[in-house]
This record gives sequence, C-alpha cells and structure tokens, in this order.
Amino acid sequence: MVRSVEPSIRPQPGVPLSPLTTLGIGGPARWFVRATTVDEVAAAWRWTREQGLPLFVMGGGSNLVIADGGFDGLVMQVAIRGTVVAPRGAETMLRAGAGETWDDVVADAVSRGLAGLECLSGIPGCVGGTPVQNVGAYGQEVADTIREVTVFDLGAACVTTMPASACGFAYRTSRFKHDDAGRFVICDVTFALGSGPPGISYPDLAGCFQGRRRDSVTLAEVRQAVLAIRRRKGMVIDAADPDTRSVGSFFVNPVVAAGVHARLVAASGEAAPGFPLPDGQVKIPAAWLIERAGFARGARRGRAGLSSKHPLAIVNGGGASAREVVDLAAEIKRQVADRFGVALRPEPVFVGFGGDPAVAYLQKDIG
Repeated sequence: MVRSVEPSIRPQPGVPLSPLTTLGIGGPARWFVRATTVDEVAAAWRWTREQGLPLFVMGGGSNLVIADGGFDGLVMQVAIRGTVVAPRGAETMLRAGAGETWDDVVADAVSRGLAGLECLSGIPGCVGGTPVQNVGAYGQEVADTIREVTVFDLGAACVTTMPASACGFAYRTSRFKHDDAGRFVICDVTFALGSGPPGISYPDLAGCFQGRRRDSVTLAEVRQAVLAIRRRKGMVIDAADPDTRSVGSFFVNPVVAAGVHARLVAASGEAAPGFPLPDGQVKIPAAWLIERAGFARGARRGRAGLSSKHPLAIVNGGGASAREVVDLAAEIKRQVADRFGVALRPEPVFVGFGGDPAVAYLQKDIG
C-alpha cells in the first residue's frame, strides 16, 4: 500500500477546484498537487513549509464548500490507491488507500460476503474522508469497523498508525475534524469486517424487508435497498440530476436531551420524530426541523436551494456561488434556532472563507 519511492511533486498554479467537488462551486487553488504516495504527501508538506504557504488536504470533494475566492495556498488531493484483504483471527481486515472511491470499497466488501459497510453504500467521496466525518447512515458508521488509520502527522513530520481508540470518534465527528483538524493527513484505513448478517436495524431500511427473517436477507440485497433509498432522496451522485449537485446532508441530525424533544413536540403541535439513544438522549431528524421552520423541498434562494427530494440537501441549481450556499445555510440555521431553540451543526468543511461571519455563525454550537 505505502510505496517507498523518491517523490517528485510539481505543484500546478491556478487549478479550478469547483470541478473536483460534488457541489460544483468555489474558486481556484493558488497551487494544486495530487499525491499518490505517502512520500509525496510528505514532499508536498515540505514544499508548503519552504514556500510559507498554508496547506489544505482534500479527497473526493464530496463534503466541501469552497469559497468563491478559492484557497490561497497549496491544495493537496490525496490519491493513494490500493486495497489489501487479509484474515486476522475471526475477522477479515480490509485495508484501503485514502484515494480509493468509497462506494467501490463498499461494493468490494459486499461482493466478498463481508458485513459491516453495506449500509454505507452510495455515499460519495473517498476512503480518507470517512474517518474524519465518522461517516454513517442507516444504522452503521465507520467507527463500528475501523481498526486503525495510517496518517502523516504534520506536527511531528512522520508516518504513524493510530488505533481506532485514538481517533476520538463520536456522532459524525472525530479528532481529525475538531480537536486535531489540519494536523493529520489520512493515508489509508483498515476496516475489520465479518461474515455475520447484514445490518438492517434502521426503520427505513428494515421496512424494505418486512416479513422476512433477518438471516434470509443478503448483503447484496441490503446494498441495493440502501442505494434505492438514497436515490429517492437525491443522495446518489447523478450527473443528469441537479438535485444531487450537493454535499449530501448539509446538517447533522441534532442529538438533544429527552426533555428538549418533549418541548419540540409541544412547540410543533404534532409528534416530533426522534430516535432514542443509549445515553438517554434523542436524535432528531434535521430535515423535519428544516421543513417546519419554513423551508419547503425545492425552495430557492437565487441559484442555490433545497433539493426537491430531500430538505437536508442544499443544492447548486446551476451556477450558484459559495456566497449563496452559505447564506442559505445560515438562514436555515437561524430560523430553526428561532423556531425550536435547536442549533443545527453543518457537516461540510468550509475552505477559504477566513473570518466570514456567516460561516462563523454556522460553526457556532448555539443557534
């Protein structure tokens, strides 16, 4: 996986970034390089030190909002490829380079009869981004199966392997996203998978197999069901469907105390959906809050708007600017906070915005 070769990087000036993202917006990188080995990752970091420039690391571009002015530094796209599958005791380890397309890795695991990733089918982006976000859907998250992550530590200028216990995984986050944002470049990820039954605990997914014994449902059937659900919501990238020109879910489903959930029921005058968690808290669908705060599916603000299929996706309706997307997101957060007293937290990473007040507001933990 990690090739030890003498790297030769040639940063390119003025490379447009919008075509490299699923949202399709944002200005250029002052400098851009694609790193295909760990040595090239290290060389790119050294180059930024020599030039006195900031470094931004990207993968598949699926969870980024890039400013209209672009990024005034070096953007390094991590494109380390390769997968290795090997048994380890009762489990099977699947090690994948950070630049591997995530859904290809899921499809490969399913084809081998390996359970643990099937509910994460159809999520765009690359393997390297999955630990950062602790990507999850339909009752699974990567923290359930990640055993270790190989990283280049920019602070110590060395390659190290981190066990899952050191990654600080929590709901839709990790130490890579918050406490140590910008410190580590993820180079590969190892997942521990098994031969057990597929995960079909999530209500939307379980409904697809109503009346069937769980042990009769195959991994391939679960994968296809997840893909079908995601397509209906516009969450599978399709060049012919403008509703998929997004970062996917723009906001994280908020987790609140049971008392807050009860207050939402009273405030809305209807049963507010909620999923009880083991710690006594309740996860609320952000989409439900957004719609009841006055944002209908398909609503538009200039060239940005909400998907006609799912209110949780902010879409580029064609030629949208980063300014339009960010301002719409801030408006949504503000109205949900005013209506329900709940602060929505954005999922994507914001690049090149500096001290932009709308972005600062989106990243605040309060409404």
